[in-house]
Amino acid sequence: MPSRPGLLDRIERYFAAAPLADARVQQLGPLEVPIGPREWPFPARPQSGREGEVRVPDVRAATALQEEAGLPASVEWLGDRCRGLAGVARSAGLSVEELPLLVAADPVAVLLPADVRLYLVGADDPELARYQLLAQLAFATPAGSLAGAAAPGSRAADRAAPVEPPPTAVLRERVAAGRTVMMVAVDDGRPVAVGSHQPVEVDGHEVSEVVGVATVPRFRGRGLGAGVTSALVEHARQTADLVFLTAGDDDVARVYERVGFARVGTSCLAERPLG
Repeated sequence: MPSRPGLLDRIERYFAAAPLADARVQQLGPLEVPIGPREWPFPARPQSGREGEVRVPDVRAATALQEEAGLPASVEWLGDRCRGLAGVARSAGLSVEELPLLVAADPVAVLLPADVRLYLVGADDPELARYQLLAQLAFATPAGSLAGAAAPGSRAADRAAPVEPPPTAVLRERVAAGRTVMMVAVDDGRPVAVGSHQPVEVDGHEVSEVVGVATVPRFRGRGLGAGVTSALVEHARQTADLVFLTAGDDDVARVYERVGFARVGTSCLAERPLG
């Protein structure tokens, strides 16, 4: 596995490349602001090497552009690379969360319960909207998330999801193109857990992020989230040589560490406070 600095460099390049297929990226001073479909928003990020240049007016200009486009106001960065940005974001009126960043170092296979079946979701799946609603309802309930951009399968959805499923056109196109790989766990014909990984080519090699892992409340505690994550990692590693995720908190990070993930840093997310 690459050294920790090398890992962070690759993850930074992943985040820079991830929006390019779905959004146009505008440069606002030291920030890059992706503007794309409302169903699939991407946060603004500091340009590589300019993290320390971000100031309050830059954050305000970026979030104003996002909100004008009907997108959530959000800025994301690696805390290990830009320690002063949290204070800048708070001064610009955003709330900041510091979330554990982990990579799949030595994955452990986790089996789902015998009565649960796992399926790879196709772009033409007629139940796609139902899977989206499952994830949104799970994330709207405390402890709903294991992996932590607003459509299910994106990290923004992991933070605050509506209860109405968005249109499925963007997600269907991403699944068809291979930019989102979604899996659903089904119990007695009912979807009970979902998750995705999102591969992106970085410097000629594939990197993928696990996102949107969620279990409906009454099925929690049965290892479904860990089982879905394990299957996603196994699928991703067939073509990707780096798989990573952002955990919702330290307790969730410890769950991932027990199944072969290793913590490599901190991902910071600044958003407009609700209300």
